[in-house]
Amino acid sequence: MKNNSILHSTIKGEGKPLLILHGYFGMSDNWKTLGNQFSEDFQVHLVDQRNHGRSFHKDEFNYEVLVEDLHNYIQHYQLENVFLIGHSMGGKTAMLFAVTYPNLVNKLVVVDISPRMYEPHHNAILAGLNSVDFSVENSRKLVDEKLSKRIPDVGVRQFLMKNIYWKEKGQLAYRFNLPSLTENNPEVGEALPPFTVFEKETLFLKGEKSDYITGKEAPIIEAHFPNSKIVEIKNAGHWAHAENPKQFYSEVCKFLIS
Repeated sequence: MKNNSILHSTIKGEGKPLLILHGYFGMSDNWKTLGNQFSEDFQVHLVDQRNHGRSFHKDEFNYEVLVEDLHNYIQHYQLENVFLIGHSMGGKTAMLFAVTYPNLVNKLVVVDISPRMYEPHHNAILAGLNSVDFSVENSRKLVDEKLSKRIPDVGVRQFLMKNIYWKEKGQLAYRFNLPSLTENNPEVGEALPPFTVFEKETLFLKGEKSDYITGKEAPIIEAHFPNSKIVEIKNAGHWAHAENPKQFYSEVCKFLIS
């Protein structure tokens, strides 16, 4: 029987456990290709965080509960000494998890996010997603047309539309829990609590074209993660793993296997 309090995941490969956490509005499927590559060396867990993908929906949504979800998942599968990769929102979850449960983490990889607070900046996306009425926009084409009025970037729309599925015949729906994500949007930018430290090896990967990690973030990264380094992924923005998967894969393997 499926345990509805345990996060949904896809597990592949054998070896040391490598858990990958997607970003806001994302899901584990976004990491399928890289997950297959990593599974040659690790037991890869592609995890859907709460209110995303195929995981459970709850009204409550903040980093404390996301960390507890992950802790429950690790206990459920009896994992220890895990490698943890988190992108954006997933990176925030991964950082808080590492400072909360350092004994469970072997090495940490944080993708294009830092411990600082980020102002909420997803208002246009949320407005676009909330403007869709699936009884009217009853095809992918109509949903895309409706979203385009608020979200002109085709790449962003394609990313969001991966979350649309046929709930039943003739009825489209979002996989994510849009009411909760809308209500709790300010939580997504929350800073890592002050005076929290993770002493073990940590790799921060920043997209060359992204402004989520700049020189200004280096001191706060150093304060929380004294044993860390920042590496730039060339020709990539915020979705560094998708935009330059070859360098991303190479940097992560070098770091985890060294």
